[in-house]
Order: sequence, then C-alpha cells, then structure tokens
Amino acid sequence: QVQLVESGGGLVQAGGSLRLSCVASGSIFSINAMGWYRQAPGKQRELVAALTSGGSTNYADSVKGRFTISRDSAKNTVYLQMNSLKPEDTAVYYCNAEVVTGLVGGYWGQGTQVTVSS
Repeated sequence: QVQLVESGGGLVQAGGSLRLSCVASGSIFSINAMGWYRQAPGKQRELVAALTSGGSTNYADSVKGRFTISRDSAKNTVYLQMNSLKPEDTAVYYCNAEVVTGLVGGYWGQGTQVTVSS
C-alpha cells in the first residue's frame, strides 16, 4: 500500500507564492516519476508539472517560468514552488506518483486547495 499526502495549499493574493509538498510512504521500492495535477471547478484535471527519476521535467505552458517542480528522492518527496500566482491558478492540486512496489502502479494524493484572490 502506498500513500501520498500533500500539504502547503492555502489562500494567497495574486502575485504571491506558495510551496506545495507531497510525501509518498508505504511499501515503496522506487519511484519512477512524481508530478502535480490540478482541477478547477467545472474543468478536467490537467497536468501542471512532472519530474522523472532521471531529472526530466515537463510543465504546462500556463505555468512555465512561474512554477518549479523539484524532488528529494531520499525523502520520497516532491515539491511545487509556485510564484507569481494568478487567480486562474485556483484549483485543487493533486500529487501523482508512479511507484514500484512489487508491481508498477500510479497513485494519487487527496488533493490540496489553492485559492488565489485578485
């Protein structure tokens, strides 16, 4: 069993910053990739940023230059530094990880709310 727990969400004014964290725990042999998705009300869940174990990153065009994903492999933790936040960044942010236990599986966290006021 693998659990992902996010933290760091909250309410911030436009132009402000937040840092999200996600810790993976459980029967983990290794983690191939970790990433962040978000879902705004009435919209589909979308990829925000992803980071592979090899260090490759992928960002949504809407966050390039403002958000940075990083990872502490020793702690099975992924971070999302969000700067210059905009009201359109308001969403529930979900952590995702591709984890190797006895098999390879995808796991989701419970989500953390980020609200950006104008």
